[in-house]
Amino acid sequence: MSAGEPTVSSDTAKISNEPAEQPVVIVVDDDASMRAALRRLFASAHITSEHYASGAEFLAQARMERPGCILLDVGMPGMNGLEVQARLKQRHVDLPVIFLTGTAEIPIAVAAMREGAMDFVEKPFDNDDLVARVRNVIERHRRERPGEVERREVRRRRQLLTSREREVLELLVHGKTNKEIARALGASHRTIEIHRRNAMEKMGAPTLADLVRMRLIEGDAQDTVPGA
Repeated sequence: MSAGEPTVSSDTAKISNEPAEQPVVIVVDDDASMRAALRRLFASAHITSEHYASGAEFLAQARMERPGCILLDVGMPGMNGLEVQARLKQRHVDLPVIFLTGTAEIPIAVAAMREGAMDFVEKPFDNDDLVARVRNVIERHRRERPGEVERREVRRRRQLLTSREREVLELLVHGKTNKEIARALGASHRTIEIHRRNAMEKMGAPTLADLVRMRLIEGDAQDTVPGA
């Protein structure tokens, strides 16, 4: 490492995993009798569940960062299932969605799968089949979730950066040197070194390679290089 190269304690670089939580099935259905039936079904299958009578109630109250899945009715009054799904995408919620649908709503459910829903189940459904599908989706989410947790933590840390520190980070990801970054942003070499050191500290990156790796883990790096 060259003189003046910023270093950060490796302890700050560790992205901590969230405490293990019991998976939960979040049921969103305006039909009270359906919610009651699903509550009994999941209790008998030893699956934790919680229940909401509307999309608005669900979006306002549910904790979305837990492992599990969302069992979402398509044809709800007010905010329907597709509208709820769109709100989840806007919030970057990674919980998988299974739609509950009537026969007439199957085309809607198919459209929902094109938008990222994991599965749909037609009413009336077989209890054992529904439980099996829910378990399968939860297991898939459990296997995929560690990467999502890490991406979310990297995204949270990047929000701590100032706008100029983010510009420096993007240019570093695109392979620019401190001197090239200084020229691109119209700043001194020393100023860029300070921004780079601050970015590394806030991101918890002990080396430049770690900083770049974390940015690539998050994804969605800008195609347009700042100052280019």
